[in-house]
Amino acid sequence: MKRVELNHVAIRVSDVEKSCRFYREVLRLEPMPRPAFSFPGAWFRLGASRELHLIGDRAEPVFSHNRGNHFALQVEDIDAWERHLESLGAASLPRQRRPDGATQIFLRDPDGHVIELLG
Repeated sequence: MKRVELNHVAIRVSDVEKSCRFYREVLRLEPMPRPAFSFPGAWFRLGASRELHLIGDRAEPVFSHNRGNHFALQVEDIDAWERHLESLGAASLPRQRRPDGATQIFLRDPDGHVIELLG
């Protein structure tokens, strides 16, 4: 049996355009083509072969927390990312260091989904 690996992360959003601006401008993700589904949404690249799928028309509440439901993006220069977030006025928790030495910055998208930047 073959090893299985992550293909994409899908999250529900209430306003696709607002979320697209956040993921393009704040997280600097690259938009990618999306099939013509019957519901609103958008797709973004997460590295070389992973994807983030936004699914529109979210009506239910989001339950996301840095010690609960969230996803993490590996970044090369956490200091530059911290400056970028500050320059945009993007709210984030103060950076912290994990016991293994990795540095984390947590922020929320417009719907409240928690994203971890990991450097």
